[in-house]
Amino acid sequence: MTQQPISPERRMWSRLPLAIPVFVRSRDDKGKDFLEFATALNISASGALVAVRRPLPVSAKLLLEIPSAPLAATAKLPKASRTLRAKCLRVTHAEGYHLIALKFSRPLLPDPEEARVKSRKAGTAGVKRFSLSQSTSDTRKPGMAAAVILSHSSS
Repeated sequence: MTQQPISPERRMWSRLPLAIPVFVRSRDDKGKDFLEFATALNISASGALVAVRRPLPVSAKLLLEIPSAPLAATAKLPKASRTLRAKCLRVTHAEGYHLIALKFSRPLLPDPEEARVKSRKAGTAGVKRFSLSQSTSDTRKPGMAAAVILSHSSS
């Protein structure tokens, strides 16, 4: 029996297996707006898997609205996303419901690789760079660049 090679994970962010009640706003195949109460089965910074009753076509644009208690509107709480624009990437039909794989139009978090690069650049922003190579405008004798750097570092 041969085993198939395991394909590398393509997702940039981990999925959290949380059942979150959501409202799905979109248009049906006749162009009529609808609102449906649904459940997000898992969510990541870039998308979600949502169980809905109404079939949606692949590439459908929709709004995912996360309901919140009235307290959130009046309390001074940290800013959080409650309405997310998304596109349907895949639909799996099942008995009595449909699983729709959504990709958010903007990730909820910055790209992890981009954030790493920015933090590395920010960490070296105040570091002065010295070169031992002579520039064309340098009229000093060869070897003087090292002596100049050493004299500055000893003061």
